[in-house]
Amino acid sequence: MSKERIRVLVAKPGLDGHDRGAKVVARALRDAGMEVIYTGIRQTPDMIVQSAVQEDADVVGLSILSGAHLELFPAVAEGLRMKGREDVLIIAGGIIPEDDIPALQQMGVKAIFGPGTSTEDIVSFISQEVNGE
Repeated sequence: MSKERIRVLVAKPGLDGHDRGAKVVARALRDAGMEVIYTGIRQTPDMIVQSAVQEDADVVGLSILSGAHLELFPAVAEGLRMKGREDVLIIAGGIIPEDDIPALQQMGVKAIFGPGTSTEDIVSFISQEVNGE
């Protein structure tokens, strides 16, 4: 049974001040029929977890350029687990070195979308993972 509307929380953890990419992805997800909640910049992992729980998110999309992904992303994944929301699909985008991807995936990040990834690929991935479509 597929969800009527997939709920995606898009967040910018850490001290990143640049959110253009996150806004482009958020708009593409919205245009694809998903319900998008954008938290804005400079979010702590706890703030992201609280928002995901309050909004009953199916997906948390984390966007980062600062290089703090190995510290921030696991804190989000662990926070969701501690709140009983290990069912939330965690994806990420931004500037993330290839060498860090396996560690992030072991920590609970299902997919990483780097610069140049088409928004169609992101929409398709989320639809497939949440609804099996």
